[in-house]
Amino acid sequence: MASCVFCDIVAGSVPAFKVIDSPDGVGFLDTRPVFKGHVLIVPRAHVVTLPDLPAADLPGFFGLVQRVAAAVPAALGAQGTFVANNNVVSQSVAHLHFHVVPRTKGDGLRGFFWPRHKYESDDEAASFASRIAKELG
Repeated sequence: MASCVFCDIVAGSVPAFKVIDSPDGVGFLDTRPVFKGHVLIVPRAHVVTLPDLPAADLPGFFGLVQRVAAAVPAALGAQGTFVANNNVVSQSVAHLHFHVVPRTKGDGLRGFFWPRHKYESDDEAASFASRIAKELG
């Protein structure tokens, strides 16, 4: 595997403004924040996407994401957070990471960062739901 900057941050060989370093993962400030206080949370082990994270690691890792999502507004006086993850598409570093972005009403961030596409009909929506449900078993 080529060098991974997030693995290097976890290992301590690349500096970062860490907010938490725990057995479940590491949280550090994004170097290109949407808003100041934007935190990235990564698992300690190198996995690329959320489906790659072992099921046994989910409770600890998501517990860490939840803790950071609670701490950011309390620490910064924000009203809430936007919590997001990209898998492959728009994933700038190929290491699983969640964004916790502080939010305040009127901060200028409008919903998601991409255009919305409505279903043409309830039948079309039902078809998408059915295909996903079938895949889930």
